[in-house]
Amino acid sequence: MTRKQRRLVLIGGGLAVLAVAVALMLNAFRDSIVFFNSPSDVVERNIGPGTRIRLGGMVKDVSVALGDNLSVRFEITDGKTEVPVIYRGVLPDLFREGQGVVAEGALDRAGLFNADTILAKHDETYMPKEVADALKKSGHWQDDYAQRAAMPVGGGAR
Repeated sequence: MTRKQRRLVLIGGGLAVLAVAVALMLNAFRDSIVFFNSPSDVVERNIGPGTRIRLGGMVKDVSVALGDNLSVRFEITDGKTEVPVIYRGVLPDLFREGQGVVAEGALDRAGLFNADTILAKHDETYMPKEVADALKKSGHWQDDYAQRAAMPVGGGAR
């Protein structure tokens, strides 16, 4: 084997090892990534029971019902579809009807979303990109959302 052939074999072997390492790393990340789904996405994709997902949208007005032992039942909507959610635990202070929310958990066989984590937006100017995209897609986006997001915290100039 000539010197040039040996060098090409070493470079090719190094690239193969690098490709395998990248593939293993991406496979490890795939298991820990939880993608965002709107209620319409959940219905359209027929997500199976027990599949862990993030469900995001707005808390439907007049849907919050408090139960025993810190349980709460409500519906998340994107304007077209609603998904019933049950959560047991302390809700974030900013959780309320008409508010943007992201819930992490899984659907059961009856179509009820069992959430183990509830995330509410931290102030009136913040909206997760995924929630904004879902609102735009469903036609419920209001232009003042973008204006409020661009405004400095505190309301305006001094």
